[in-house]
Amino acid sequence: MAVKLRLRRMGKKKQPIYKMVAADSRSPRDGKFLEVVGFYNPLTNPHTLDLKEDRIMYWLNVGAQPTHTVKSLLRQKGITLKKELMSKGLDEEKIKAELENWQKMKEAGLKKKSDKKLSRKAKAKQEAETAAPPAEVQAPAETPAPEETPAPAEAPASAETPAPAEAPAPAEAPAPAEEPKSEEKSE
Repeated sequence: MAVKLRLRRMGKKKQPIYKMVAADSRSPRDGKFLEVVGFYNPLTNPHTLDLKEDRIMYWLNVGAQPTHTVKSLLRQKGITLKKELMSKGLDEEKIKAELENWQKMKEAGLKKKSDKKLSRKAKAKQEAETAAPPAEVQAPAETPAPEETPAPAEAPASAETPAPAEAPAPAEAPAPAEEPKSEEKSE
């Protein structure tokens, strides 16, 4: 019997929670399984992963094959590294030292990524701030100019007032054209 470590979907519609199970490869995704070896919740930030490390190691040593997703999750927790180090025949002390070193490197990488992300946001914010003050400096310079010339601005506005009056006049022109037509009909 070929055993696989895979995810079994649980939870409500649009709210998945997965059980990591050891199951026969021929059984369906949510079907019969041999043992539950962990839980995975992808909806939390960061995702929650609760594993029974000793049972996973047992199934991997017996020959169970993890699916791609499960392999990725095991890699994130360092279980695949531990299995590789055990297969090389290293002592438990050396394995623990390697795992601690790996954990430190992982945390440093995450910190570096978050710092880089924050620095990008800070740069964008700084660029926005540097671009905004020149616009503000120019805006006050432009506002006094219209204040200095309100009279000429009002004069064109009064000149524009007759123009809207002209607009209704063309609308009235078709109306008189209709009247003669009606007169022609009555004649």
